[in-house]
Amino acid sequence: MGTKVLIADDHELFRSGLRQLVIDELGAEEVREAETLDQAIESLTADGAGDLILVDLRMPGMSGAEALAALRDGFPDAKVAVVSAWEERAEIFAALGAGVHGYIPKSLPSSEIAAALKSILAGGIFVPAAIGKREPGAPVEPGVTTSSITSGDKLTLRQKEVLNELLKGHSSKEIARTLSIAEGTVKIHLAAIYRALGVRTRAEAIAKLK
Repeated sequence: MGTKVLIADDHELFRSGLRQLVIDELGAEEVREAETLDQAIESLTADGAGDLILVDLRMPGMSGAEALAALRDGFPDAKVAVVSAWEERAEIFAALGAGVHGYIPKSLPSSEIAAALKSILAGGIFVPAAIGKREPGAPVEPGVTTSSITSGDKLTLRQKEVLNELLKGHSSKEIARTLSIAEGTVKIHLAAIYRALGVRTRAEAIAKLK
């Protein structure tokens, strides 16, 4: 089976180039594209995460490290990497701290981006040279500290909190307000919950659990 990749970025030209790169360099068998977080969530809900999820931090709906942690929690079998034009140290450290498998600057040559993706798929953590000398306490190979998934428990603590609010009949916006998280992050958690329950919609999830 070839590699399955989801590219979530709101720049069509960059998506097209990255799509060709993962096909040529990674031998990707299936490449899906999304230009907003909502589109990415629809794809994840319908078809699963595949092997590699590549996300841009500035696409519509994204909420930074919080959303990245939700992606890692919700789809632990996939490698998650940021591909971004932003190279600020604080943002890179925040993303790595959220448990992503790499932070790849868009400014890198295509050959280096390909090498980074290959390293990530092989189990490595790609840390860009842009961060320079490691700051005290900065992560080198961060783990997914937000996840509490075990073999006998399909949902994380945060996902259970979201599910509890869902069963109360609350909307995504209301859940976000109650739990003090971004609405986009709630949608990621819901996508993971639906996959875990084997359903496609909010109504199906509620019907299955009541």
